[in-house]
Amino acid sequence: MHPLNVWQAMTRRGFLLSSWPWRSVVFLLTGAVAGVAALVTVVTAAVLGGVLAVVLVGLPLLVLTALAGIPVAAVERRRLRLVDLDPAPGQHRVPAEPGLWAWLTTRLQEQATWRELTYALLFGVLLWPIDALALTVGLLVPLSMVAAPVLMATVGDGETRVLKEWTVTTWPAAAGVALLGLVLLALCCYALGIVAGARAELIRLLIASREGDLGAKVVELARSRVRLVDAFEAERRRIERDLHDGAQQRLVALTVTLGLARLDTPPGPLADQLTKAHEQAGKALAELRELIHGVHPKVLTDYGLQEAVADAADRSVVPVDVDLELPGRPHEAVEAAAYFVVCEALANVDKHSGASRAAVSGGHGDGRLFLEVRDDGRGGANTDGGSGLTGLADRVSVLDGRLALSSPPGGPTLLRVEIPCELTERPDRSA
Repeated sequence: MHPLNVWQAMTRRGFLLSSWPWRSVVFLLTGAVAGVAALVTVVTAAVLGGVLAVVLVGLPLLVLTALAGIPVAAVERRRLRLVDLDPAPGQHRVPAEPGLWAWLTTRLQEQATWRELTYALLFGVLLWPIDALALTVGLLVPLSMVAAPVLMATVGDGETRVLKEWTVTTWPAAAGVALLGLVLLALCCYALGIVAGARAELIRLLIASREGDLGAKVVELARSRVRLVDAFEAERRRIERDLHDGAQQRLVALTVTLGLARLDTPPGPLADQLTKAHEQAGKALAELRELIHGVHPKVLTDYGLQEAVADAADRSVVPVDVDLELPGRPHEAVEAAAYFVVCEALANVDKHSGASRAAVSGGHGDGRLFLEVRDDGRGGANTDGGSGLTGLADRVSVLDGRLALSSPPGGPTLLRVEIPCELTERPDRSA
């Protein structure tokens, strides 16, 4: 497997014969050149902007100085590929609107912009001299030693000075110095790799963090989950409309037709069969209505959460007190999640709690919708016992909400759900 960066390459055999030493040298060399260019550009823009700011002409230059880290960081991320093959994408957001002003305001409000400016200043003042010094020491010293025999034979007149410190006058000494230079060059290749790797890690830390990229992926994953929930709710509403306006209407017509046929038929075997068919059609219609209500109740779509919860309470076997007041309607996904949590909680009250009474309360405050379902039953409920609340808790968590259950043995049981949302419109109470 090909190494992803210079650190991994140095731990494997054949490093000196691979391209990674040359990659390190080119990385440090281009860093020295780019650092000088960054220093000149930032200092020139800052000085001109400060001098001309008194006549307002320099203000755009000061803004450009603040944005100077963006192109520097872009170049650095490209240079990073020399010693680190792992992708290093930028961390800037896409502006919400097109145009130069939207782009400018977005960039000036981002932490990434100021981190990149900090890196540009650090690069121009401190880092490029380190790159240049590492290259000078790591290449000049061993190469001057390796070149001792050549210099002695060409321009040295039988002798040469190594690093202007040691005079070599014999060929055996020159050969020994050259051999020592080769050993030192191999060691310096590792040293330059270490310096290049450290510089690459600094770039990663300041302007191309893997954690930052991971954070962006997590945000996008959360957004995609929300989009899936919205699509799921839209599909539920479509199925509900199709069943309500299609199959249910046909069953209603069939039930009416069978009822009229039964009335027009004299007593006998045929009338008995029509009676059974009419009863079966009525049961099928009732089951279909329950199915439609479970998919997505029409009362929730038409009148909102408050009326839908009241309807669910009316259908409960256990008497339920409802105290829910909402001045508007939340987002459709929030509304559906809250409704189905209440329905599942009331179903559990009917089936498992042995309660004589239950209560549903809630409201909206501090940007959050909150609902509570209480009962005076035997308690001992939990989300792991097949209650159906686990899937609803997952749906609530997708919406950045929380679902909490308190049910000590002996009761009472309290289920609370909180979902951040804003109310967008008033519920339609015209009916």
